[in-house]
Amino acid sequence: MSGAVGRVSGDPQPGDTVSVSSADGEPLGHAAYSPASSIRARMWSFDPDPVIDESHMAERIGAAVARRASLVRDGDAVRLVFAEADDLPGLVVDRYGDTVVMQCNTVGADRWRDTFADALVDLPGVSCVVERSDSDSRSREGLDDRSGVVRGGLPERVWAKEGDHRFVVDVERGHKTGFYIDQREGRAWIASHCAGRRVLNVFGYTGAFSVVAAANGAASITTIDSSGPALAVARLNGEANGVDVGELVEADAFTELRRLRDRRAQFDVVMLDPPKLAASASQVDKATRAYKDINLLGAKLLAPGGLLVTWSCSGAVTADLFRKVVAGAAADAKRDLRIVARLGQPADHPVPLSFPEAEYLKGLVLRAD
Repeated sequence: MSGAVGRVSGDPQPGDTVSVSSADGEPLGHAAYSPASSIRARMWSFDPDPVIDESHMAERIGAAVARRASLVRDGDAVRLVFAEADDLPGLVVDRYGDTVVMQCNTVGADRWRDTFADALVDLPGVSCVVERSDSDSRSREGLDDRSGVVRGGLPERVWAKEGDHRFVVDVERGHKTGFYIDQREGRAWIASHCAGRRVLNVFGYTGAFSVVAAANGAASITTIDSSGPALAVARLNGEANGVDVGELVEADAFTELRRLRDRRAQFDVVMLDPPKLAASASQVDKATRAYKDINLLGAKLLAPGGLLVTWSCSGAVTADLFRKVVAGAAADAKRDLRIVARLGQPADHPVPLSFPEAEYLKGLVLRAD
């Protein structure tokens, strides 16, 4: 944090690589300097010896890609670079077949964007690199948004292939990099637990969960999302996989869940996968209120023996806090719920022991009496 920086020597500019030393002058490594951010320096290396240059960055990209070589065997949608977890703070890279999408979310990563793009387009089988540097974190770093094709040519349609399914990915305008790769394990779990059940998919986006549920024998499916264009893609994804994704409802999730509650609707599986509700610690209180509200409503819609599958992707909300919020929601809903499984991010989103903050996705599966 900025308060941990005792002094700054010289006149480093945003994104410059600076040497970091302890208070007694011991060299600690190299970092990207970010005077506009509360995180003043993001470490490129905790070893003072390496030279931070184009070669170093290209090697880091290669090492991150090599780590994933054996992790994803049933598809071509994979996270190649996960920021601090791959010693490349601020850089996120997702691959969909021959198309790669990169996000430079910090001023340090932004400084090396051309080097990253060159290294990514040189990967075997990659023909296009798209930049989606448009996250909220860029404004906190004093950066403007930037998006577009930076290397190669974008194919007419980009697909994420996962197991027996494929999903359209809007890499230019979709959420994040266009698809939620981090929910791979959640989709696999749903595939094994939806046969013959009435499924409610809330914050359904482009319907990946709905496609999986339909392909695995769900009795009925209702998908709620506030984006009409996203739901149109959900319908297209159903057609591409030869399934009927059921009812698509364009509505505010909180409003529609209240309407379903008032109708005394019931479902056997209720999935709640809201967007990030807390971008920082200052937003946690507000986020927990929203998490409690959505889970209370979800719990009230559960049929006896039903499953509430609920997630938080807010890194600032800890797993313990999320569990307590859901417990409070269940109590207020007067439902007796038991945790039967915990879900999280897959192996291509690793969590270093030295950086536990990388564990942002928390999922609970609860069975109702």
